[in-house]
Parts: sequence; C-alpha cells; structure tokens
Amino acid sequence: MNFFEEQHRSALMSCIEIVIMRRNGPNYHLVQTKLDSRYGCKILDCYDHPGYLRTILKEVYSEDDYNSIIDEVKLELSDLIEVKEIANFLKVMQS
Repeated sequence: MNFFEEQHRSALMSCIEIVIMRRNGPNYHLVQTKLDSRYGCKILDCYDHPGYLRTILKEVYSEDDYNSIIDEVKLELSDLIEVKEIANFLKVMQS
C-alpha cells in the first residue's frame, strides 16, 4: 500500500468512526463489541472487509439511521469520493 492509499484508508475509517460516535456513544461501543466478537476486528480494520461493517451497522441501526450514516460519511469525504478504493468501499456499504 502506497502513502496515498494509506492516507485514504485512514481518512475513510476515521471518518466512519467519528460519524458513528457523533450519533450515539453506546451504539459506537456496541458496534465495536459486535465486530470484535463476530469477526475479531475493529472499525478501523474493516477497510478490507466492508461487508463486516455493513452487517453490524445494519444490525445496530435502523435502515434510516444506517443510510444517514453513509450519507454523512460521503458528505464529509466529498473531496475523496472519487478515489477508487473509497468509491468501492462505499459501493459495498450501500448494497
């Protein structure tokens, strides 16, 4: 992974964490706990496995809240939305 790919990865995953934390602190911890128990990972580790994060977020949040989280992440990262890896990640999250 080159420098820019690593920076994009960090920006995306940090943004997702911040958006979830802003929503509801206890749900953030619930997401972390479920990811750890089911997949042995944290939110930051889901870059290579967006399906893990999608599954857990859909369990924890209503459909409207889930879609709102994805929309907020896209808004926050509007400058990077065209980066191939970020676009691919978000495509999985929206499926």
